[in-house]
Amino acid sequence: MSDLKKREEIEDKFKWKVDKIYKSIEDWEKDFEDVKNEAVKLKDFSGKLVNGEAILDYLKFNEKVSRKAENLFIYAHLKCDEDTSNTTYQSLMSKVDIYMAELASYTAFFVPEILSLDDSFIKSEINRLDGLKQFEFLIEDILKEKPHILSKEMEELLAAASDCLDAPSAIHNILTNADMTFGKIEDEDGNEVELTEGNYSSFIRGKNREVRKAAFERLFGEYDKLKNTLATSLSASIKTFNFSSRVRKYNNALEASLKPNNIPLEVYKNAIKVINNNLDSLHRYVKIKKKLLGLDEIHMYDLYVPVIEIPKERIEFNDGVNIVLKALNPLGTEYLDIFKSGVNDGWIDIYENKGKRGGAYSWGGYDTMPYVLLNYNNELGDVSTLAHEMGHSIHSYYSRKEQPYYYANYTLFCAEVASTTNESLLIHYLIENEKDEKKKLYLINQELEQIRTTVFRQLMFAEFELYTHETLEKGIPLTAEDYNKAWHDLNVKYFGNEIVIDKEVDVEWSRIPHFYSDFYVYQYATGYAAASAFSKAILDGKENAVEKYKGFLKSGGSDYPINILRNAGVDMTTDAPIEATIKRFNELLDMIDN
Repeated sequence: MSDLKKREEIEDKFKWKVDKIYKSIEDWEKDFEDVKNEAVKLKDFSGKLVNGEAILDYLKFNEKVSRKAENLFIYAHLKCDEDTSNTTYQSLMSKVDIYMAELASYTAFFVPEILSLDDSFIKSEINRLDGLKQFEFLIEDILKEKPHILSKEMEELLAAASDCLDAPSAIHNILTNADMTFGKIEDEDGNEVELTEGNYSSFIRGKNREVRKAAFERLFGEYDKLKNTLATSLSASIKTFNFSSRVRKYNNALEASLKPNNIPLEVYKNAIKVINNNLDSLHRYVKIKKKLLGLDEIHMYDLYVPVIEIPKERIEFNDGVNIVLKALNPLGTEYLDIFKSGVNDGWIDIYENKGKRGGAYSWGGYDTMPYVLLNYNNELGDVSTLAHEMGHSIHSYYSRKEQPYYYANYTLFCAEVASTTNESLLIHYLIENEKDEKKKLYLINQELEQIRTTVFRQLMFAEFELYTHETLEKGIPLTAEDYNKAWHDLNVKYFGNEIVIDKEVDVEWSRIPHFYSDFYVYQYATGYAAASAFSKAILDGKENAVEKYKGFLKSGGSDYPINILRNAGVDMTTDAPIEATIKRFNELLDMIDN
């Protein structure tokens, strides 16, 4: 930390240009007062959405207020993230956060009022009024939820109970992050260090096998001590999802999770089926890894170790930009020009400074340029992060440019596709152009690990989720032993005979917070598969591949995610995208298995 510069010591050319939203805090305060005065008038529409004109007036006025509020919200958060110790921006952020909750309450009447109208009446109003036609998808999306919306009193009751119903997740979070401790282990230098969830990942990737084993056994040993409590909290969470789906008249929790975005249930089940049909590829990977690591037997704690160590290479930011530009060259001049202008026009906050928020993200609003927060540290991983976050930003840039305000945001199902496509093009480029055999092997292993952890592992999680929900839906209770057995059997099936499935890993299900967000994890795998399909089509020079991909980027949220991807040439209702990812996995295995 002693070497870290203060915010004001960093040259302006390395900082994002947030002053393009507001030149000063005074300008921000003025807009904040304007929004407060204007937004209250939204309440005047309540009870009056009786015809097309009134609905159209509301949507236009709500857009005007929301766009201004979005600017206020984004500016305050970006300024606060530049230096989280800056109390001026802390208070600005706090002020706008509190206000946004109030603003949301002004518009809460809209959906219930639309649902109270007759479907045929709304459709006739859309046909009658030209101005309402662009909102057809938005309104129809609300109407299709009608069978699952309850009476006003029931909705209020569920809303009031929501905090209690979230208890299992809150309990898991506090138990695993605050109360659980893992004691001390010896690190690679023989020093006693505290084992935490935070540093576990570096131990499990470390060269020293004894340290890996000790960290693995100690971490999972602590989870094992609490397995009955953690099983009870997971069962309670799943029962809550099952209860909620029944109350809302869905057939099951999976339907309740997927149907709002019109994702066919087959997309979920088919992904699991396709991965099960291709598990021999993962078994082969384990066998090759065992050979490359020179092990007599490979254990679960050996899975994350790189097959080869390479010296760290320093890559300055401008060199990183040039590498990414070369990798993205197949996307064509227009895409590259947007990327370059983003770098030159102040989209990116590049380097770490004292107090700056950690990690990386892409953000922005309908009326702002995209903003990318990096903590660039001149490593290869940072180059990949740059490609990833700029993928998000250029997706947002296209969406906002091509779509009206209400359709400018894309769904979670599509959110990681553009960022991962960029990463896929980058790793392809690096592998293809690497002359040093050791470095090439390292890069191939990187991509193999990405597919193993993002596609195989997440679909194993998805299979576990389906089993637990369906079992509890049938009224069959699940104990810690049941969860352990299901998890053990899945690990045996996925990883094959070459690996020792250590008993400690049986309790790993209890460590995964994503199981408290219903049917969430499969989207990592589907997003990666869609990105692989796009990057393959682009690299193979398929006809119109780049135009179709840009069509995806321009679609925002103007349709359901399955339709948006299908229109761009990637049909997630088929086996093809995941099979293309596995084909790439096999190609990489061939490269290192010689």
